[in-house]
Amino acid sequence: MGENMSDADSLKVPFSRPSISEEEKKAVLEVLNSGWLTTGKYALEFEKKFSEIMNSKPEMLDGRKEIGLSAEPVQSLAVNSNTSGMILAMEACGVGPGTAVITTPYTFVSTAACARHLGADVYFADIEKESYNIDPEKVEKILISPEGRNVKAIVPVHIAGNLCNMKEICRIAKKYGVKVIEDAAHAFPSPTKIGYAGTIGDAGVFSFYVTKTITTAEGGMVCTRDKKIAERMTVMRLHGMDRTTWDRYTSPRASWEYDIIAPGFKFNLPDILAAIGVQQLKRAEDFYERRIKIVKKYNEAFSRLDFIQTPPDGQGNAWHLYLIRIVPEKLKINRNEFAKKLQEAGIGISVHFIPLFYFTYWKTLYPDFTAENFPEAAKRYSQTISIPLWPDMTEEMADLVISEITRTGQENHV
Repeated sequence: MGENMSDADSLKVPFSRPSISEEEKKAVLEVLNSGWLTTGKYALEFEKKFSEIMNSKPEMLDGRKEIGLSAEPVQSLAVNSNTSGMILAMEACGVGPGTAVITTPYTFVSTAACARHLGADVYFADIEKESYNIDPEKVEKILISPEGRNVKAIVPVHIAGNLCNMKEICRIAKKYGVKVIEDAAHAFPSPTKIGYAGTIGDAGVFSFYVTKTITTAEGGMVCTRDKKIAERMTVMRLHGMDRTTWDRYTSPRASWEYDIIAPGFKFNLPDILAAIGVQQLKRAEDFYERRIKIVKKYNEAFSRLDFIQTPPDGQGNAWHLYLIRIVPEKLKINRNEFAKKLQEAGIGISVHFIPLFYFTYWKTLYPDFTAENFPEAAKRYSQTISIPLWPDMTEEMADLVISEITRTGQENHV
């Protein structure tokens, strides 16, 4: 899912900035000097290390077994974007013409667009009243309806790194015989009692875009515990070939000997990006701890303000984003005016997300897909601003963000 990083250099506090050390630079040079830049040993290492993290807490398996979820080990597949991974996961779960997925209107456009790329329809369920995440009750209402017969998968999105109600979503999915594909673009690392986010459902997809909790500049990872889904995604990731490029050029078998067994895609992650990911994985916990320090500082300051609501929180929250919610009845200005004043003060901000029903394509495709029919998503959008939260932020930067938000609210208080 995308973010806005424009004019970052002119801001006192940029909205986001990646944390790149000498180790990442050295890793890229190693790949350049190796002569092998495309998917190879570094991508394989990235997948292996990612799976090790996802499988690192065996106590999670007991929690999964208790509610009837698979306890098979997680397999990881590196891809060139979250979008690519989502298309692979959907295709492997049977999404295609004549089928549909259920997701939230409160997400970046790629979540729903992936289903359309495969020729499927998208049914939308509004978000919960107290969070930004999809409402399981509204998901079940769709599945009960006549249209529900076409649904192949539920696609929950863990907005800002705060997890959806996965136990209930998985219960509903099992009841109606549909798959669960997590959009975990914001949710790494997010451990829970039933698995890391992105490994709880049938498949899960992460993003390593430049603003995410770890980055490969562009890239993603798709995870599953289902061997058949993993096998299908592996084939479809690279043109439908029965052999990877690395295998073709490093095994005794002739490199030109391969078969095409499906009309696949070109979604592989090159080594030059995977090498960055390997180093970022080593720093993921440190990144998280640094974000948490800022979150605690924000929570303490904003909880004292009557014109701001702090973000929802829950088990496994990765705190990728910090979403403040203005209280309209306490202010003379609206969200857009508040956000503009922060930008004018040199604070980088964004809005997550513009609900999809405001976009021309989606409202033209589905005439009933309107703000009036999704009141919670519309309300949340009108009140929310994303403020800076990244590992290398200094205390002084966080103080400046707090100061400008406090000043803006107080100067425009009712």
